[in-house]
Amino acid sequence: MPLTASAPRRPGAEALARVGHSSPAVDPSDTSPHAFPDGGTWRTEVPSVEGPEALAVVLEESARLDVPVHRISQGSGVWMLRDAEITEMAGACAARDIELCLFTGPRGTWDTGGSTRTDSGGGGLRARGHDALAGCVEDALRATELGVRCLLVADEGVLWTLHRMRAAGVLPADVTFKLSALTGPVNPASYAVYEQLGADSLNVPSDLTLAHLTEIRRVSRAPMDMYVEAPDDLGGYVRMYEAAELIRRGAPLYLKFGLSRSPGIYPYGAQLRDTALASARERVRRGRLVLDLLARHGACGGMSPLGSRLPGALRRFAVPAAVPVEAPLKAPTDAVDVPEGN
Repeated sequence: MPLTASAPRRPGAEALARVGHSSPAVDPSDTSPHAFPDGGTWRTEVPSVEGPEALAVVLEESARLDVPVHRISQGSGVWMLRDAEITEMAGACAARDIELCLFTGPRGTWDTGGSTRTDSGGGGLRARGHDALAGCVEDALRATELGVRCLLVADEGVLWTLHRMRAAGVLPADVTFKLSALTGPVNPASYAVYEQLGADSLNVPSDLTLAHLTEIRRVSRAPMDMYVEAPDDLGGYVRMYEAAELIRRGAPLYLKFGLSRSPGIYPYGAQLRDTALASARERVRRGRLVLDLLARHGACGGMSPLGSRLPGALRRFAVPAAVPVEAPLKAPTDAVDVPEGN
């Protein structure tokens, strides 16, 4: 079904009105005043595409079902892919003008810290200690050298560090940073802070209300990523019928085609191949269902042109000048030698 603009309508509005149930009036002040720099209000993303084989399935199925794709994202991390696999994925996406986004790691859920497995969740996905931060930086350097221009980040310190590296020219100026759904901000103040730390698009939890989206849009224009259908570990919410309102309230917005009632596949390996490929295929089909709903409701206008990826001008904290590395500490000159054996 082609994506052409028409007069939008609320789901079931006419039929409900005929039996005395009128739809709530739309408040124009709730509409986001923001858009992508290309003028579009929404883009699409297929998440959890864990390697070249799953990517091939997504590309084949999106062509078969005519599902436009702006971004492909992966969740296991740069470190779970060989150089040849990253290069293959980057080349396949570049050939189709699709942005490829790979996750930086390590993360708290996969290292030796046990607090993430407690009821409180501990520090969550954050990078624990200097070595984990350094691992994320190593992933970013390696991925960008292999042609990747979008990186998924789950830690505010990692985000600020990578943003400073981008500002200093250590990372390419056109690399973008996407905040993970497992770190996603839940109020307008935190959303604005992550934007200023360097985020170019921000996953928000899929249980945020429409009013929450409007609150965020009153303080920030940074692109928002939102699962129209969330994986079970993010709640399993299915919000397909709200897609038009999510766009109206949350623009500029990436519609993420997730999949509930599906086993987790992170970190991905060949033992999960059948699940990963079947899930990839079904995510694209779910995307087609969302696009069909938008078309039936006359709300499919406003999609960004395919190949669009940059977020436009965003607000940032001032990046401080590079600080020289301090020399190793030396013992005081008046230190007293202690005789051996005492």
